[in-house]
Amino acid sequence: MARTSLTREEILVAAGSLVRRHGPAALTMRGLAAELGTAVTSIYWHVGNRESLLDALVERTVEELGEIAPRGRTPATRVVSVARALRRELRARPHLIALVHERGLTDRMFLPAQQALARELHAAGLRGARAARAVRAVQFQVVGYVLVERNRERAPVQRPAEEDLWHAATATKDGRAGRDGQAGQDPALARALAGPLDEERLFLTSVRALVDGLLAAGRKGCG
Repeated sequence: MARTSLTREEILVAAGSLVRRHGPAALTMRGLAAELGTAVTSIYWHVGNRESLLDALVERTVEELGEIAPRGRTPATRVVSVARALRRELRARPHLIALVHERGLTDRMFLPAQQALARELHAAGLRGARAARAVRAVQFQVVGYVLVERNRERAPVQRPAEEDLWHAATATKDGRAGRDGQAGQDPALARALAGPLDEERLFLTSVRALVDGLLAAGRKGCG
């Protein structure tokens, strides 16, 4: 028996889940109705046609990205927390983010995160163009990192793989790069590069270094 007591919110949640799992092409009104156990007419009643539904999903995604709240006791820690939250949100909904971009709302989507970063950078003493550059540097770091992560996930299996290319035995003895361009003798480095990549740890290392550098430059009045 079809459900008759659906709400618009339930429909949007189910539609968003379908898009997250299978992409926008998988979102059909009949498929959504089947997912919810209701009639197609009920979907149309609450959200209109498919384009209206996609618009509502985009608005919902924009609103969700606006809920990022800084955490921590220092401006640097809070800036890093915004970067971590933004990466997490972008990673969680790639297909929905693509929909936002297609509808020309990317800048609006990032505005709340930019504003949160600006507040924390102001608290650290940065102002004007220096603060603006710092906001964009952090934003670009996050977006670029997420794109690299996505590309690594989609890439075909590599032959030879990184662990094959980085071998301690191929390092030269004098500590300089050899003819094949590999690093000098550093077995620990070779083992680390041959091991699995901890993407979260690498992200934190890179964004903390960026934020520390931006704040230090701001205190010195550089740039």
